[in-house]
Amino acid sequence: MDLRYSDADEAFRKQVRAFLDDAIASYGPPPPPGDWDVRRAYDTGWQRLLHDGGYAGLNWPVEYGGRGLPASQQLVYLEEYAASGAPYVGINFVGSAHAGPTLIAEGTEEQRTFHLPRILKGETVWCQGFSEPSAGSDLASLRTRAVRDGDHYVVSGQKIWSTRAHVADYCELLVRTDPDAPKHKGITWLIMDMRSPGLEVRPMRTIDGESHFCEMFLDEVRIPVANRVGEENDGWRVTNVTLRFERGTAFAQHIITLRSQLRRLVVLAQQQGEWDDAGLRRHVGRLDARIDGLWRVTQRCVTEAEATGLPSPLGSAVKLGYSELGQEIAELGMRLLGRRSIGAPGPETEEARIVHDYLWAFQNTIAAGTSQIQRNLIAERILGMPKR
Repeated sequence: MDLRYSDADEAFRKQVRAFLDDAIASYGPPPPPGDWDVRRAYDTGWQRLLHDGGYAGLNWPVEYGGRGLPASQQLVYLEEYAASGAPYVGINFVGSAHAGPTLIAEGTEEQRTFHLPRILKGETVWCQGFSEPSAGSDLASLRTRAVRDGDHYVVSGQKIWSTRAHVADYCELLVRTDPDAPKHKGITWLIMDMRSPGLEVRPMRTIDGESHFCEMFLDEVRIPVANRVGEENDGWRVTNVTLRFERGTAFAQHIITLRSQLRRLVVLAQQQGEWDDAGLRRHVGRLDARIDGLWRVTQRCVTEAEATGLPSPLGSAVKLGYSELGQEIAELGMRLLGRRSIGAPGPETEEARIVHDYLWAFQNTIAAGTSQIQRNLIAERILGMPKR
């Protein structure tokens, strides 16, 4: 893999930088937390602005609204996007980073034609219906049941940790279609319309004071068979495609953002007169080197996905490295704040931002597969070690 950028890539970088500078200045800051309808409008509006400017779905097929650009230019875009401080389109994360890539790899032509352009334009928002109260890390133990009834599946069960489900239009939903099959063999991947009768969504308040996550209760929800992605009972294989996208390429922007987060902490240390501490500088240097190494692995994941059409198994290494490194950087921020972290003014101050980063980092080693799960996957799928 060649990690160098060509002259064409650098010319593209200048275009991206100019577009983002103008767009950010004219769009304005995000709304305060709490009002999710306003946040959805803000995020989807920004997504539409990216689309109209030609910067949505850079590596997606042209026939579905993307630009079909090479992986190198997607990486350039991600670097510039994170460096610019542009809005994080959290509302569209599942659609653009999970569902969209999965449909490109596994969906029918009708599913791609209908959903992909709408995701890129910010017209529809997606959530994930994977985890359950008794099936988190052991996802294949899920119990939500789907029974075939003619041209529909009738689905009943419960999902949890469904990020932003309360403002979503569609859900990538895992169901059990064969309760008698081995647990990895009886799962099916469905597209669920979030307006379906029988579906109840309950937001959950988290430690940072917001309600990102939701519970979903399904009581005989009818989902068309045409909304199935892949074959019936082949959902575990399709799920692994989704999870590899989530763990490998979806975190690319987050990894670049870690460097911005670390640089803000360096400025804080300088302002407090602590940057003369040689131990602190060594620690920051090691963290920065790990970010760079993680970005190189991410580059490899992106280029492998471009070459094969499928995400790289190295995604587990990316996810593990990102989540644990993010927690270390967040802890460094709290150490630099000291007592000020207890009564940090807010919500728009740097102190409040550091505290929020610290609280949010707790979920990093749990969401998208725990660190323990990632280590098992690395051992089996990358290193070729036998299963325990």
